[in-house]
Amino acid sequence: MPQLGPYTLPNPYILAPMAGVSEMPFRVLAFRLGAALCPTELVSSQGLMRANQRTLKYLRYDAEVERPYSLQIYGGEPDAMARAAVVGREAGAQIIDINMGCPVKKVVKNGAGSGLLCDVPRAADIVRRIREATGLPVTCKIRSGWDARSLNYLQVAGALQEAGCAGLAIHPRTREQGYSGQADWSVIADLKRHFPELPIIGNGDVKTPADAARMLETTGCDFVMIGRAALGNPWIFRELLGGPPATPRERCELVLEHFRAHLDFMGDPLGAVRSFRKQLAWYAHGLYGAAAFRAEVNGLDVPSAVEDCVRRFFTAAQVDLAGPGEEQDVDYRAALG
Repeated sequence: MPQLGPYTLPNPYILAPMAGVSEMPFRVLAFRLGAALCPTELVSSQGLMRANQRTLKYLRYDAEVERPYSLQIYGGEPDAMARAAVVGREAGAQIIDINMGCPVKKVVKNGAGSGLLCDVPRAADIVRRIREATGLPVTCKIRSGWDARSLNYLQVAGALQEAGCAGLAIHPRTREQGYSGQADWSVIADLKRHFPELPIIGNGDVKTPADAARMLETTGCDFVMIGRAALGNPWIFRELLGGPPATPRERCELVLEHFRAHLDFMGDPLGAVRSFRKQLAWYAHGLYGAAAFRAEVNGLDVPSAVEDCVRRFFTAAQVDLAGPGEEQDVDYRAALG
């Protein structure tokens, strides 16, 4: 069984922390379908430190299902990150995950996310301070570097390991690349060769169970992080463990379950309906008539109307891919942190 800090995980498959996606309802579904770990979406250290009520809502989790509970925080100031981690521990966090990979400008400009790749001593200090303040295992998610001229992932990994990092996720693209181009899996393999005792979590361009198996085999990484492939398809975790893909009936039932859980989680019916539209688009992707379904649900604001629309579409939907003109690709990048 793979080990991450003091925790023995049941398998090597981890849900990626994705902004606007990795909320409690989706994490619970992923756990139930086989994911070994589901970190939260990135949460602001400043918001936690200041007890911002909106930020504190991101700490909600299901204590019966989410074990261990991994909280991902971001920020560039070591003291604020340590204080935020303490808030997270008091809320139930068992692992603190530090985002050192987000390429979004509003995050990077404050020295957070992938901005920490440009200040390795500060990145290491954050890990050290959080460990000292909380006593919890600390994991980090990094990129291969800021750009092609500064691929410093080995330097970063060495400093983080020395600071006490319990596990390191690597997205082998640079900050400059964002989510474009191809993930360079040789970076993952190189990282594992240089740090054989550090649990390495590979991430990037894993679209199918076959991709995940190939990443484990060719890179030697300990875990595989599943991101965009899980959007609208949490069943991928079941498939990774040898189970079957979702049937149309299962899809319908789980979409309704997810929607109702999202309504409860949000506590605002109108806001919940509108924020769930992207989830419905991902669930419908690849099914016949998906474009018409998206057009219809995007005009609905009442939960009961959404449920009726979901029942009609997913009950009638075919598993076959839509023909030309019937379906359009969904832009997944907006959901990524």
